[in-house]
Amino acid sequence: MGLGGCIILIAVGAILTFATDWDMQGVNLDLVGVIFMIVGLIGVATFSSIARRRRVMVPPTTPVVDETAPHHRDGYGNGYGV
Repeated sequence: MGLGGCIILIAVGAILTFATDWDMQGVNLDLVGVIFMIVGLIGVATFSSIARRRRVMVPPTTPVVDETAPHHRDGYGNGYGV
């Protein structure tokens, strides 16, 4: 189940718990709504931890140039012959 399914479970659970006043014989819809919300929250937590583990760090494609190193000019230190 993806992130969207978890969010839908949370929404349906909240609707069943807070927005309805239906009475069904043998079924407590408030409890069913709370269970849906808990399962949705567990799903969101699981999905986010798995997504965090799947993230891969890609090394930079451009080479890193060290600008602090002194420039050497084949023995010509005074600028002649460059």
